[in-house]
Formats: sequence, structure tokens, C-alpha cells
Amino acid sequence: MIDSIDEAIALRLQDDLPLVKEPYLHMAKELGITEEEVICRIENLKKRKVLRRIGAVLHHQKAGIKANAMVVWEVPEDQIQEAARLMASYDEISHCYQRQTLPKWPYNLYTMIHAKSREACEALIKEIAERTSIYRYEVLFSTKELKKISMKYFVGSR
Repeated sequence: MIDSIDEAIALRLQDDLPLVKEPYLHMAKELGITEEEVICRIENLKKRKVLRRIGAVLHHQKAGIKANAMVVWEVPEDQIQEAARLMASYDEISHCYQRQTLPKWPYNLYTMIHAKSREACEALIKEIAERTSIYRYEVLFSTKELKKISMKYFVGSR
């Protein structure tokens, strides 16, 4: 069970945090408790598995990122770990993961690349290909954003 303060914290966490230096202090003032209590309650909710994680959503277009590409790479199995480590080291890559291949789809390493332009994306892909010597890949550019909201688990009146 969670009490009304835990529920109020959960309600606030599933929305955007305020863009202030100390968002938990801001939340604490709204709830009439201390920042330390907010943090302690969040940790307790995580321990009890009521709260799994706190994530951030980057509105990439507002941040100047205009090109997004999923690049699927055909990487020899013995090079997967090394290639993935190198690819994941790039700031422009937000996701890097291995997948099983299919008979007509030989790609086993996937990366999501974000850049200010399509040309910058393509240049980075070329750089990665040259650094890894992996030249069998496909680029799937995003054409539109379909969803940018989180699931709401708590609904209540604030």
C-alpha cells in the first residue's frame, strides 16, 4: 500500500519535472514536506518496486536535433562486443543493442543516431563504418514522430 503522500509524489513524477535546479525541493514545497523526505520516499518506492525507474524524455526537435536514423549493422559475431562498445561511446547514439538475425534480415546490431542534420547523421555513420570496418548496414531515417508521452499509472486530483 502507498499513502497519500507517496501517491502525490508518484503523480508528480509521471509528469514533467519542473525545470529548476532542485526539482525535488520544488516538489517538497508543494507537498509541505522536506526534500529529504521526498528523496527517501522515492527510494522506498523503488525498493518496494512500486516505482521502477525515473526517465527523461528529450524533445529532440526543440533541442535542435532534426535527423534521427536507426542504423542496422551486419556484424560478425566475434566483433559484436567491440563494435557495440565503440558505437555506444558516441554521444549521438542513444540506443545500441544486439538482435537475432532472420533469414532475409542479416542485421544483428542496431543503433539509434540523432544529429542536427541528415548530412551529419550520414557523416557519423560513415565514420563508424570506417572505424569498425563494418560496411554492411542499412539506414532507416525517421520521417515523423509518432509518440512522445509516458504511461500514466496514477490519476488523481491535484
